[in-house]
Amino acid sequence: MPQVIATTVYRLDELPEGAKDRARAWYREGGFDHDWYDAVYEDFQRIAEILGIRLKSRTVRLVGGRSREEPCIWFTGFWSQGDGAAWEGSYSYRKSAAAELRAYAPQDQALHRIGETLQAVQRQNFYQLRAEVTHRGNYYHAFTMAVSVTRDSSASAEIVGDAEAIVIGALRDLANWLYRQLEREYDYLTSDEAVDETLVANGYTFTEEGRRFG
Repeated sequence: MPQVIATTVYRLDELPEGAKDRARAWYREGGFDHDWYDAVYEDFQRIAEILGIRLKSRTVRLVGGRSREEPCIWFTGFWSQGDGAAWEGSYSYRKSAAAELRAYAPQDQALHRIGETLQAVQRQNFYQLRAEVTHRGNYYHAFTMAVSVTRDSSASAEIVGDAEAIVIGALRDLANWLYRQLEREYDYLTSDEAVDETLVANGYTFTEEGRRFG
């Protein structure tokens, strides 16, 4: 014969501290959508555009046979020594990139250095440097990016000084910058403050022990 069993449930702010930790752990283990990093990616795409980088895209198959184009940006993290971010695309000089970058991200000194470094090395080479960036291997970090630097000149002029190494370093620095933004976003989204806000906003309920109920 069917029986009705009553269970007392609690919202997060009604739980004792130990049970709150268990409730937070439940959310951290499976509460993230695959696209939690979308805002970081969008910011990176805008920064890349400002610098004169055209990111490659790839076709991603969706449920139902549909597909969409996504930028060639990847990362792994955030716990292993080999974790990082990488991207694929092409770079060429874009006028006023360093100034536009300062206007777009006025407080970000790391980005300013990247923009100014590329501006300076381009000036030494009459703004003719180009680079192709591809990913290689099964890992994702700055040193899995193969960068080929050339000088676009009808006179077949050689690259001046150590410009090749400077461009490679700056483009890899950009991948490292992206990784730091992703890590910062992840740390925020998994913080007690952000998790608590999400649990409360979604009206999740838990048993007295902090186990997910409804």
